Amino acid sequence: MNLEDIDNRPLPPAPWTEGENIPWSDPEFSHRMLAEHLDQAHDRASRRFETIDRQVDWIHRAVLDGIPTRILELTCGPGLYTSRLAKRGHTCVGIDYAPASIRYAQQTATRDSLACTYQLHDVREADYGAGYGLVMMINGQFNVFRRKEARTILEKAYAALLPGGCLLLEPQRFSTVESTGRTGTAWYSCGESGGLFHPRPHLCLTESFWHAEAQAATQRFYVIDARTGQVTPHAMTTEAYTDQQVEAILTGARFGNVCFFPSLVGVEVEDEGQSFHFAAMATKEPAPAGEILGNRTR
Repeated sequence: MNLEDIDNRPLPPAPWTEGENIPWSDPEFSHRMLAEHLDQAHDRASRRFETIDRQVDWIHRAVLDGIPTRILELTCGPGLYTSRLAKRGHTCVGIDYAPASIRYAQQTATRDSLACTYQLHDVREADYGAGYGLVMMINGQFNVFRRKEARTILEKAYAALLPGGCLLLEPQRFSTVESTGRTGTAWYSCGESGGLFHPRPHLCLTESFWHAEAQAATQRFYVIDARTGQVTPHAMTTEAYTDQQVEAILTGARFGNVCFFPSLVGVEVEDEGQSFHFAAMATKEPAPAGEILGNRTR
């Protein structure tokens, strides 16, 4: 792609027509993304460790009642949640298709003798196994899949759970996705050390679109090599869900006892790294009110 191609780009783009996602599975990109996951100066990839510790504590106490179980985390990244849950007595499995993140997670598990295993795989295609007390997908990852794919992921999660087992999702709020789509255009430059999208000096031109009818946001990233002028395009679409739509897709996948919380610590938070999301929980089979999830609502 060249600069003229940018000028001739279609406006607006149709959702999902210009790529599935940014290149998480590319080895070099995933290496650079890992650094962002571990960076404690921001929450743009993974949350800061202090926040993760609070969320893991809530999952352990409020979701699992402090009882060790077998946990599957979908799109686990570098294992920042699974490693902490394993230290609390749980046995964890993580699936992600970013090679650097999975390598880091495996190394952490080996170093700390944790009961964690990891698969380098796309969660849309991976074999989840069975026998889990909890399946979780957090930090807005649920929204980055097409709705049909999201339904398939939920059905696979249902099959992987033990009877009475729990699903924990942390979708992006509808307003978060819409706001992303209405961001408009921007650009930034990176010097000799490069940046997330490119290891050398480059410009990154970004633009965002909100598709009201489709309830989705599309973001474009045009990465321009400062030395060669070569343009590398990336695009991703994010689906927006209302509370009612989240409940509908969960019950459509046979989950019961659906309930909502304002955050992954159970209460409203002002922390920017958490306020863009909410938590949804459901069980593999309906349980009497108060027995597993109670009557807690968002």
